[in-house]
Amino acid sequence: METSGIYQNRFKALNCCVLVPTYNNEGTLASVLEDLLVYTDQILVLNDGSTDSTKQILQNFKQIEVRNFSKNKGKGQALKKGFKIAEELGYDYVITIDSDGQHYPDDLDVFLSELEKRKPKDKEVLLIGDRNMGSDGVPGVSATGNDFSSYWYLVVTGFQLHDTQSGYRLYPLKVMNSITFYTWKFEFEIETIVKATWRKIDVKNVPIKVLYDEKNRVSHFRPFWDIVRIVLLYMWFVLVSFLWIHPRNKYRDFKQKGFKKFWKEDILKSSESPAKKATAIAVGIFVGLSPFWGIHTFLVFVLAALLKVNKVTAFLFSNISIPPFIPVIVYLSFQIGSLVMGEGWDWTLKLQSISSTTDVFLGLGQYILGSLILSIIASILVWIVFYLLFSVLNKKQIVKS
Repeated sequence: METSGIYQNRFKALNCCVLVPTYNNEGTLASVLEDLLVYTDQILVLNDGSTDSTKQILQNFKQIEVRNFSKNKGKGQALKKGFKIAEELGYDYVITIDSDGQHYPDDLDVFLSELEKRKPKDKEVLLIGDRNMGSDGVPGVSATGNDFSSYWYLVVTGFQLHDTQSGYRLYPLKVMNSITFYTWKFEFEIETIVKATWRKIDVKNVPIKVLYDEKNRVSHFRPFWDIVRIVLLYMWFVLVSFLWIHPRNKYRDFKQKGFKKFWKEDILKSSESPAKKATAIAVGIFVGLSPFWGIHTFLVFVLAALLKVNKVTAFLFSNISIPPFIPVIVYLSFQIGSLVMGEGWDWTLKLQSISSTTDVFLGLGQYILGSLILSIIASILVWIVFYLLFSVLNKKQIVKS
C-alpha cells in the first residue's frame, strides 16, 4: 500500500490539487478533509456562503488553502472561481470532490493513475467518476436522472458516458479557464463536459466507489428547479450542436481528409457491419420522407443516436426531401393516403378540390397517413438494398485482403 508521502509526490509531480466546494455540510466536512489530508495537503476549499459552522470548522485546518465567499452563489459559480484560483496558485489540474461524504478519498488514486498514463502528445483529458448507477443502494431518482443526462450528452456530442453527473472529477485548468460558461448551479457540471467534448478534449469515465448515507448526507439539489435548468440547458445544446457544432466538425474533417477518405471513414464507416451502415441510410430516408417538417434535422440525430448508427450518413440521406423531390414526395404521400383510406388512386388530384375546412383536415390526415406509410416502406426497401450491397462489398474486401 502506498504511503501518504508517495501520494504527496504524485500530486506535486502532476501539479494537481484537490478542490472542495462546500455549502452547509458541517456534519461531514471535517471528516472529509481529514481523510483527504492522508493523501495530500494540496487542497483548496471554497466555502460558498455557508450559514452553519463551516467557517469555524475550516479554521482548524491551517495547512489547507481556504476561500470564504460572503454569499451563496451556487456550485457552478464556486467551481468557476475555484478553477481560476487554482491556476493562479500554479496548478495544472484539480480533482473536485463533494463535501457531503459520499466519495472515497482513496479513489484519488484512480484519477492520478489515469493522468499518469498520458503521453505528452495525447489530447487533454477530463475525467468523471463512474458511480456504477445500476448497483444496489443507488437511489432510483439519481439513476433515472443520470440516464436522462447521459442519453442527451450522447445526442449533443456523439460520445457515450455512463455517468455524467458525478461531482468527483479531474479537470484540466487551462482548458476550463479558456471556456466561457453561462450556468451557475448544478447544471454547470453538464456544461463543462459538453463544451469540453466540443473542444476535442478526451472526456471519459473512471470507476469509483460511492456511499449513499441518507441519514448524514445533506444534498442541496432541488428536484424541480435544478431538473428544469438541466432540461433547458440540454434543449439549448441540441440546437447548437445540430445547427453548428456537428456540421462544423464534419466540414473540418472533410477539409482535412479529402473527399475519398472522408467518404470511406465518415460516411461508409468501413469498420461497421453491413446492417449498421444500411440502418443509418434507412433512418435518413425514413426521416426525410416523414411528415415532420421543420424538425427533420433534430429527429434524424436523435434516432441515429438512439440506434447507435452513423449520424452523418443518416443526416445526408435525410436530405432526400430537398426542393426538386418535395412535389413528388407530397404527391405520392397523398395518393398512398387516398388508397389506404379507400378512396383509390386519384389521377385528377388538384389543389382546387380542397374547398372547405373539412376538406383541409381530410387532406392533411390523408397526407400524414400516406407520408408515414411511404417513409416506412421506402426505408425498409432501402435497408434491404443497401444491406445486400454492403454485404457483397465486404466479401470483396475480405477476398482482396
